[in-house]
Amino acid sequence: MKNIDFSDVNITGGYWQKRQEINRETTVHAVYERFRDTHRFAALTCTWKEGDPDMPHIFWDSDVAKWIEGAAYILKDGENQELTEIIEEAIDNIIQNSDENGYFNSHFLVTRKNERFTHRSQHELYCAGHLIEAAVAYYNITGRDRFLKAMCRYADYIEKVFKEEKSAAFTTPGHPELELALMRLYKATGEKRYAELAKYFIDEHGRHEKEKEPDGFANEYYNQDDVPLRNRRTAEGHCVRALYLLCGMADVAEEYGDEALKAACERCFDNITQKRMYITGGVGSTCLGEAFTVDYDLPNRTAYAETCAAISLAMFAGRMLKFGASAKYGDIVEKAMYNGIMSGVSMDGRSFFYENPLEVDPGFNDRNTSTVQKEHFSITQRVEVFECSCCPPNILRFLASIGGFLYGVDEDTLYVHQYMDSEAETEGVKLKVKTVYPADGKIVLSCKTSKQYLALRIPAWCENFHINREYERKDGYAYIKLTGADEIQMELDMPVRLVRANRRVHENAGRVAVMRGPVVYCAEGVDNGPDVRSIALDRSSRFELADSEFLLPVLRTVGYRPRETEQLYVKDSETYEKIPLTLIPYYAFANRGTTEMSVWILKK
Repeated sequence: MKNIDFSDVNITGGYWQKRQEINRETTVHAVYERFRDTHRFAALTCTWKEGDPDMPHIFWDSDVAKWIEGAAYILKDGENQELTEIIEEAIDNIIQNSDENGYFNSHFLVTRKNERFTHRSQHELYCAGHLIEAAVAYYNITGRDRFLKAMCRYADYIEKVFKEEKSAAFTTPGHPELELALMRLYKATGEKRYAELAKYFIDEHGRHEKEKEPDGFANEYYNQDDVPLRNRRTAEGHCVRALYLLCGMADVAEEYGDEALKAACERCFDNITQKRMYITGGVGSTCLGEAFTVDYDLPNRTAYAETCAAISLAMFAGRMLKFGASAKYGDIVEKAMYNGIMSGVSMDGRSFFYENPLEVDPGFNDRNTSTVQKEHFSITQRVEVFECSCCPPNILRFLASIGGFLYGVDEDTLYVHQYMDSEAETEGVKLKVKTVYPADGKIVLSCKTSKQYLALRIPAWCENFHINREYERKDGYAYIKLTGADEIQMELDMPVRLVRANRRVHENAGRVAVMRGPVVYCAEGVDNGPDVRSIALDRSSRFELADSEFLLPVLRTVGYRPRETEQLYVKDSETYEKIPLTLIPYYAFANRGTTEMSVWILKK
């Protein structure tokens, strides 16, 4: 299956039009201003010298590259002189300061000139990958190719050093990303060598003892080197590294018809989504190594659940649809989109979370007054920039190109993977979707296409639905035979439902999460008073929907809280009081000041 490119899709209304508007009018400028203030853009001039402040960091190029990529996607919606000038100035600096081989890295060019490709952990190839992605994006949107040509020279040099000469001090990227970027470069240029180089890196991961040397606190699992990739059965190590690598594996498997690599991707996908993923689509159970741990280890307060990890999970799930329509992949894209990704950006689009916990209890964060060293808990308010600021520009590029997750085509079928108020037009396809989903489940699709079938994903959470045409169900999709010009009406029932975790997720024993459609809800102290974790729900509770400032409805019901007492322990008796309980979409937590928050709620 081939995805319909986001450039052929317009989001025309509803939740995502508003989020794209905020992204276009606020986020792109807010991220640029912070990157300018912190000298990330200035680093591209390569004028830093010993004794100057703000030495270019090893990953600053990747921050800027993701911003360029996101800004390029925004140019799809029309000319923007301000963004274009910023991008062109950055490209000028990259091209002018690339060396005779095409190599560019603002850190190594000014600090350790004789140490390039000697430190596997220092993000050189990671930065190269993001620069390549930015160049491809800018070329695809504008047709301007000088940045693309510069990155082709850089990729040629990487091929020479790593594949031909084997003169680097390591074999594969310490932080995967280059693999998927090379596949994008191949698609943009038609130059097969870039696909071959991506495949080379995929083939070499996990095969070299020298790659397994511990790097500080890290080991072979952290660096994705514990086994050759075709033998991989579980997702291990640093989550973003693992998922970017899985994206590259999926791309290579699809290009080369590599069934063993595809099978490894499928095994890892199932391991993540069935045993190592939060209900929000977040992944990463610990701040130590920003990593996967073991099956069912999903703590809430100390969940790391990095925003970039949720984005890369959606990227991976979206790629798995290339192998054929299975609703489980679209289900995970949807789960991550509405929850673990969007919680990473404030409602006004100016500030960001790196970590996305499922519980916040600020009063106990600094509980140990006896030591200077404190336990790690996530921050309670989003900030505009981080020292490691990979997430803000990742949000920017994800939102600007979200239309690429919606639709796909094969020889005889048009697939609808996600439901947004939108229009798509490409060769042989003209589709218009009208909906306010997920505010409600009514969806109207107007379709003109030469394809024989329209396939609509029926989300796994949906128990009842209605379509005004005959259909056949297969792998979570409803297949409808088309007549040439069709209007199809579908309604997904969206009752509020209570969801429990597997009993092996010990932290959630006796608790439920509240969902409506794909949206996870949470309780905040600002609405419900103190000690949110002590509040209980009755399994027969009825919920009312109410308009909110959060673009989607809030839920109102009755909850139960233990009566307040000064006694530390009391006899177990009927000591609960009824309280009004308000639940908000999880993505909207921490937009009204520091307060308690919990996704998992006691069941009474």
